[in-house]
Amino acid sequence: MSKNSLRLGVNIDHVATVRNARGGAYPDPIRAAKLAEEAGADGITAHLREDRRHITDADIDGLMEALSVPLNFEMAATDEMQKIALRHKPHAVCIVPEKREERTTEGGLEVAREENRLAHFIAPLRDAGCRVSIFIAADQKQIEAAHRIGAEVIELHTGAYCDHHAEGNFAARDKELAALRDMATFAHSLGLEVHAGHGLTYETVAPVAAFPEVMELNIGHFLIGEAIFRGLTPAVQEMRRLMDAARLGDST
Repeated sequence: MSKNSLRLGVNIDHVATVRNARGGAYPDPIRAAKLAEEAGADGITAHLREDRRHITDADIDGLMEALSVPLNFEMAATDEMQKIALRHKPHAVCIVPEKREERTTEGGLEVAREENRLAHFIAPLRDAGCRVSIFIAADQKQIEAAHRIGAEVIELHTGAYCDHHAEGNFAARDKELAALRDMATFAHSLGLEVHAGHGLTYETVAPVAAFPEVMELNIGHFLIGEAIFRGLTPAVQEMRRLMDAARLGDST
């Protein structure tokens, strides 16, 4: 993969959401992960939440065994999740904020106020060979804190940008996009690898994919929803096509 290539991580959490709604074995998120991999995903993302509302411990076991692309293990900064990550030693762990009452991850992690705790929390993960990513808003203070605690990667939260677009609030959308662009540049200047994700769709992915500092996009809910209508393989392939075109400066 060239230095300028942009990786696609496909989040398969909501295949598990559909499975768990019925309580059976189908649809299988591991099968979805393999399909996404065959369709052009460079990695698979899965968030093992504390309440196990979608991905389960058995899913993580299965993904670690089945995948030939890297697993990005999203997790809250808890002792339980740290132990699970240290047992599996996935390629990457992404530390995310988590509240039981939320439907999905709301906002980025508060790193600056918990700098000491998080520095001690991620140290064993780094020692175990996991690449540690911190999921944060496009905020210079949080990026600086992530750098100080020893994270190798930040993932910029693109949810506000996508929400403003969906609402037709284009002035706010463009302001948030500018902040994402500026903070991607700033994080890169500190030596951090920059990823981005949350809420990205076919309509919103191109401007973020065009940022040269962004090396990976993690996209899930939209792709799983789109798979209902067109199938997972073509859904992933179309996202891959749009990302690659944006990276090359082709708007078609």
